[in-house]
Formats: sequence, C-alpha cells, structure tokens
Amino acid sequence: MRPGPFHLLAGAGASLLIAAACSAPPAAAPPPAGTGSTPFMVTATIKDLMDSEVDPSADYLWESVATTVTRAGIDERQPRTDEDWKMVRRSAITLVEATNLLVMEGRHVAKPGEKSENPGIELGPEEIQKIIESESASFVKFAHALHDAGMQALTAIDARNVEGLLNAGEVIDTACENCHLKYWYPDSEQANEAKKAAASVRKKPVS
Repeated sequence: MRPGPFHLLAGAGASLLIAAACSAPPAAAPPPAGTGSTPFMVTATIKDLMDSEVDPSADYLWESVATTVTRAGIDERQPRTDEDWKMVRRSAITLVEATNLLVMEGRHVAKPGEKSENPGIELGPEEIQKIIESESASFVKFAHALHDAGMQALTAIDARNVEGLLNAGEVIDTACENCHLKYWYPDSEQANEAKKAAASVRKKPVS
C-alpha cells in the first residue's frame, strides 16, 4: 500500500529526532564528589568583602558627587567625561554584585582568631556570626536592600543623572547603616538612639 502524507511526515520527523539526538552535546557532568550541590568555592570572609569590595565601591559612589566650599570658591564634583561615568559605573556594579557574595552559603564573618578593632563598641566576629546564623533571613533582607540601593545608583549612572546618583548615595548609606545597627554595634548608644527614633516614627499618628 502506498504510504499517505501522514506516514511520510512521521517518517521524516523520526529521522530528524535521530539526527538531533546524534548531534546533541553531551549532558553536563555532575559536580565532583564531595563538593555538594554548589560549584562555588567560598574563600573570602564577610570582613574581606567589606574591606575589598563593599566599602571602596560605596566610598567611590559617595565621593563622586560632592560640593566643596573653599577660599577659592565652590567646587562641584561630579562625573563629567565618559571615563568618569565608566569608573563610577564599575563601582556600582561591584557593589551590587558584592551583595550576592555576602549571602553565599558557607561565608564566615571573619577568619578564626580575628578580633574586633573596637572592642566594647563593636561586637566581636563570633558574636556577629551567631546573630547572622540565627537570623539568616534578616541578613539576606539587609543584603537585598543594599543591592536595591546599588541598582538605584546604577540606573542613575546609566542615565547620567547626577542628582539621581546623589540621592542613591543616601539610600546606600541608609542600607549600610541599618545592617550595621543590627549586626555590628547593636548595643551602642548610636544604635539605641536610632531604634528610639524609628519607634517614635512608627507610633506617630497619621494626620
């Protein structure tokens, strides 16, 4: 019996499937035994990331827009050239991606034996580690807030919006300070005053 159109199409489809199967790339190899489900190798501590990525990047963004008054007059600092905008954008990208590194599983606050630089004012690394481990969701939330603040800066940079970059700097500062008040110096006078101020705002009646 002469094959109908359906049989011809089905035969052609089967041929294509066989060809595709022969030419398909091999499946990715599973991660080596003992590495767990993640391919990441966590090396730096949170302190390392703060010192090498978060702080320098945030400082660069803050200092990129400023007004300085001197005897010679008023100096308005802001990105002006293509190179200026390129450099400030690099800092924004570094800051945004650093927030992802901060919350990677297995990341420790500091190296074993490292101590606080201001004992009695700041918590020690071991204390901070315990707080983060007991409230990991909160730590991720703070990191995401910093990420969003960095994205606000990046949006302003891509639009070459100087005022937007200045405003984003304030948001970045707030995101950093909120995290520090919880994990770095939660029992300090500054933290207690900030908590009182926040509580009074929450209790203020809406007119």
